Amino acid sequence: MQVSYSQILTKLKFINEEIIPVEIWLASEKILKNIDIDDVDFVALTKFLKANLWTGDKVLFNGLKKQGFKRLLNTTELLAFRKTKIEK
Repeated sequence: MQVSYSQILTKLKFINEEIIPVEIWLASEKILKNIDIDDVDFVALTKFLKANLWTGDKVLFNGLKKQGFKRLLNTTELLAFRKTKIEK
């Protein structure tokens, strides 16, 4: 068990939230004010890294889609994306 945990940690990169600019935090809060403000750190980090947010939270997913948030995937979309990459 400890070996598996250690292997997982070697693949993770932890990012200090303090390096995310205030403007990104404020923009993320504005997007999430009518969805779920508790998810602000995920959206802020996604915006900061110019990454994609993978979530199984249907309220968050649907709310962000409605807001026009583009860097977003649910599990079904992620699996479909993975399948197309494997087939190539």
